[in-house]
Amino acid sequence: MRPVGIDLFAGAGGMSLGFEQAGFDVVAAVEIDPVHCAAHKFNFPRTTIIPRSVSGLSGQQIREAAGIGERDVDCVFGGAPCQGFSLIGHRVLDDPRNGLVLDFVRIVNELDARTFVFENVKGLTVGKHRQFLIELVRAFDAAGYDVRVPWQVLNAGHFGTPQNRQRLILMGCRKGDVLPDYPPLATNIAGQKGGIDGLPLGPSCAQALEDIPDADAFEALLRSDAVKAATVGRFSGYASEMRCLTNDAWHHGYPRVWDPEMLTSSARTSHTEISKRRFSETPQGKVEPISRFFKLPENGVSNTLRAGTDGARGAFTSPRPIHYRHDRCVTVREMARLHGFPDWFRFNVTKWHGARQIGNAVPPPLARAVAGEVMKSIGATPSCPSDVLALGAQMLISFDLSTASKHFGVQSPPSRRDRKSGARKRKQVEIERERLVEQAANG
Repeated sequence: MRPVGIDLFAGAGGMSLGFEQAGFDVVAAVEIDPVHCAAHKFNFPRTTIIPRSVSGLSGQQIREAAGIGERDVDCVFGGAPCQGFSLIGHRVLDDPRNGLVLDFVRIVNELDARTFVFENVKGLTVGKHRQFLIELVRAFDAAGYDVRVPWQVLNAGHFGTPQNRQRLILMGCRKGDVLPDYPPLATNIAGQKGGIDGLPLGPSCAQALEDIPDADAFEALLRSDAVKAATVGRFSGYASEMRCLTNDAWHHGYPRVWDPEMLTSSARTSHTEISKRRFSETPQGKVEPISRFFKLPENGVSNTLRAGTDGARGAFTSPRPIHYRHDRCVTVREMARLHGFPDWFRFNVTKWHGARQIGNAVPPPLARAVAGEVMKSIGATPSCPSDVLALGAQMLISFDLSTASKHFGVQSPPSRRDRKSGARKRKQVEIERERLVEQAANG
């Protein structure tokens, strides 16, 4: 029987895919954004989607939704948003904006999970933010978990991803069990210089993208995100894996039924001639000065792909980099290649949601490397499943926020105006609390 994993703050499923490829069955995914829930359900049809916040969600509720009874939960993984870094007057984890992090600890404890993997931004490890991590380790200790220290920041580029992307990975296990170790660097990547401490990154942008047909050659991609398209040129080893042509392309995950002749997640962007000229004049590996978009280096790796913001925070589009050969921004599919998502994996049909889903995700090759070490620590041997899965209904990746909310029977996330109103109220409460404290101190 395959080990059981549960994904908190799941997004579209970058960590879910990495853990599945390492040999886990991801039985439940908790995600508050219904558009992300829909994409996750499309790609992981057997995973139970729990479309809500972790706040107030109990471990027992997760067990019941996933239908796992009292089975061991072998790993809980995810990356909670960390927004409250104020260190003035109180502990960091007491900041209500960091409540989701404590919910992560609580759910790990309530599920009596054998191990956990907490991922987040590199910035938590430097300066005053280190206090946050120190308190988080103490919180896990109080909950009965050992944490692998010193913690490490891992670069996805060191694990076969054509992108320079650094993420904090914090791992732990129940006290008395074997702690997971950090994964060794991949040894079979086509190294590109410029990584941490001069270590190689790879494969290159050309190795990742050269076989993908130019989206601008297809009129249909102005109205759709998919078209039947012939492949271009020869495949690199990396591209062959993304196309699922190699023997081990599925790793220890479930093969999906898909059409490899379809170019998907490739809706075109209509750039002006002025923008195209600026893009063409920008040297590879440099930032175009007006748009501030990075131009991919053909023989190097991508910069860190960002998510943009959701509707509650202004709906700013993810800054997709400029293609090294074509005078345009990369498509969502090309972003997915740079992130380590295989070609069968689909995203929301819109460029905005699709790019946001990729930018928010942990690159699957990095997640797979970490999950492989967790697999070793629990003494499990990964196995290749015999089942082949059909992907979900096409409508799932066509939902906008309102239709996705209706499909999952949840309310749409608060609007930007509602969020600002709530922030003002919290600020007023904070000011009044500080006033009362000062008044009491002065007698």
